[in-house]
Amino acid sequence: MKNKKLLIIAVAVVVVVAVVLGVLLIGGKKEYKLGMGVAFGDMTKDQINATVATVVVDNAGKIVLCRIDTVQNKYKAGETAVEFTNLKTKMELGDDYNMAKYGHSLVGNTTVKEWYEQAKAFESWVVGKTVDEVKNMKLQTMDNGYVIADEKDLLDAGCTISIEEFRDAVVKACNDEQGTTFKAKKGSFTLGVAVNNADNGSALGEDGGYTVKMNVDFGAVVVVDGTIVASLNDAMQPQVVVDAEGNVTSTSVGKGEGVLKTKRELKEDYKMAAYGTSLVGNAKATEWYIQSAAFSAHIAGMTAEQVKNMPVQTMDNGYVISNDKTLLDAGCTMQITGIQAVVVKAVTNAR
Repeated sequence: MKNKKLLIIAVAVVVVVAVVLGVLLIGGKKEYKLGMGVAFGDMTKDQINATVATVVVDNAGKIVLCRIDTVQNKYKAGETAVEFTNLKTKMELGDDYNMAKYGHSLVGNTTVKEWYEQAKAFESWVVGKTVDEVKNMKLQTMDNGYVIADEKDLLDAGCTISIEEFRDAVVKACNDEQGTTFKAKKGSFTLGVAVNNADNGSALGEDGGYTVKMNVDFGAVVVVDGTIVASLNDAMQPQVVVDAEGNVTSTSVGKGEGVLKTKRELKEDYKMAAYGTSLVGNAKATEWYIQSAAFSAHIAGMTAEQVKNMPVQTMDNGYVISNDKTLLDAGCTMQITGIQAVVVKAVTNAR
């Protein structure tokens, strides 16, 4: 009996030592998941709206960090071309967005704060919550139809913003099936999100109408001591057709009228593999979302400067692709400069 007790004690000691050594060897690192989601807004009022959220979730399913930004690309028909009057995000506009100045007319609340302050309040509010808790947050509808939060902590923080797109983007990010995992010490990392906008051949029509075409790139990064430990990138290609009277007759963010999906969400329907070879003459061209994942995996361990200075090659048609054998072997032959730029910007935004 005595020997049996000694054996049990010995086994217990071995287990404890193994656990302690394991913690020491991995430096107390835990596994987390990085996700990103885009919620689309109204595109019928001379502007293209979309909210992007990125989250880090722990292995208990609780949000550890969250970052949010919103695209509100405004456009109009100029004399010779379609003109964009704003290509900055709401976070980039800062005080110039003037939410505090004009928000009272929407919610009648004297504590209305600037957009970026309200966004940061929401980012803080979701920390520690599960996706279901965010999805089922309490809402209230104002007399004018404006839907805001009905959560005391948010209201006390002056967050009286239209909240549905914030909520939907965060829920999408938490449920991101194409998210990526990483290991890091608790509290050792920062999170950044970024958006870059560009005209993609918008043009005036002969009948007085016009077509708006854009490329919008999204990037999300987790950073530890200046090094990227996880990243995601996505993109959307909004197209809006406006008639001579100024009425929006067709909207799309993706392939086909009425489609509201990012390139990652479109998956095979984006048809990069089918058309990629015609752009780069490479039989190994894969679908966009697969190339996106390959790029994200490849830059883990890099700094923003290393991403910025990745080797590239310019094709005869001006298409700039990676010149890295690992990426090329993985079929990553997409136009690379936009993704590089938005990831570098996301690192700069990490906090």
